[in-house]
Amino acid sequence: MRVRKLTFAALAVAAGLSLTACQSDDGSPAPSDSAASNASSAGGGSGSAGANASTGSGTGADQGSGKGTGGTGKGTAAGTGSSGSGGSAKGSGGKCRTNDLNITASDATVGGDKERTVAVEFTNTSGHDCMVSGFAGVDLKTNSGNISATRTGEPATPYTLKNGKSVFFGITYPSNDTGGSGIRITGLLVTPPGETKTATLAWPGASSLPITESGSTPVKVGPIGSAGQGGAS
Repeated sequence: MRVRKLTFAALAVAAGLSLTACQSDDGSPAPSDSAASNASSAGGGSGSAGANASTGSGTGADQGSGKGTGGTGKGTAAGTGSSGSGGSAKGSGGKCRTNDLNITASDATVGGDKERTVAVEFTNTSGHDCMVSGFAGVDLKTNSGNISATRTGEPATPYTLKNGKSVFFGITYPSNDTGGSGIRITGLLVTPPGETKTATLAWPGASSLPITESGSTPVKVGPIGSAGQGGAS
């Protein structure tokens, strides 16, 4: 009986030592194989989340690149706007040059008038507004040389000629009622106010002028806006 009691006591001591060895240093029980397996699975989940985060970072880089492209687009638009504004400023407020105008002439004589009339039309084809005022230079080409028109005493009014719009002035001359051939008119030369470049036009009026004894010029030109069409239109 004594021997069996000692054996039981030894076994009890050994069991206590074994239990102590299975505990961690802080007294917490060590994880079981099942817990370790679950921890391993959890570690695998974290690794998968890390891969997704990496993919997300790649998408963010693409968005950043897209934003950069958008910034470049805004810069280009601003540059274009600036250019457009400069073009508009350049085109406004200047005088009408010969190359800005489409110049035509037509017979505007009204029955019963003592003098005949040719209306000259300036149409602004420049693409921008321009200023025109005063008197155009007018010469009639004839078989006896050029005849320069003299200015009437009418006041000159400045006009802002809008793009695509027209303004008129009149040329008056006497009818050739002498029964003779008179001075034959072969063409019309028109120089816009303040310009040196001349437009050559066909003469749309009567074919001749009477010969005057005084030798004075029988042709007169009115200011811009003086023709019967009502000025600028």
